[in-house]
Amino acid sequence: MKISLRAGERVYINGAVLRVDRKVSVELVNDVMFLLEGQIMQASDATTALRQLYFIVQLMLMNPTDVRDASALYGQHHAALLAVCESHEMLVGLGAVDELVGATRYFEALKRIRALFPVEQAILAGATIDSPFQAA
Repeated sequence: MKISLRAGERVYINGAVLRVDRKVSVELVNDVMFLLEGQIMQASDATTALRQLYFIVQLMLMNPTDVRDASALYGQHHAALLAVCESHEMLVGLGAVDELVGATRYFEALKRIRALFPVEQAILAGATIDSPFQAA
């Protein structure tokens, strides 16, 4: 896989953070887990339950050698979401996310979670009482 980076951009590869000083293309020739800087969610942006789930999975991808704590947190958070969610689309999406995480396909899980962001926003926008998706 070949990725292109702009000057000053960072890429997170198997727990390592690389920052390039000029525009560069990098070819990843083996199976690695990586995130580009634009795909990284800051903790301050994890303002909803689904965004918090994204952040947890992101931690698992960024630090693949130590996923024990993040994995336990993921399990608790995912179960809590399933317990309160009534949207069929959200339940199907969360099931797919759980399968991907179980197979350590964290990048694909993040993509699936991002695809659910509009669903969560619609649920939150239509809520007339405190939504279970609201961040604690």
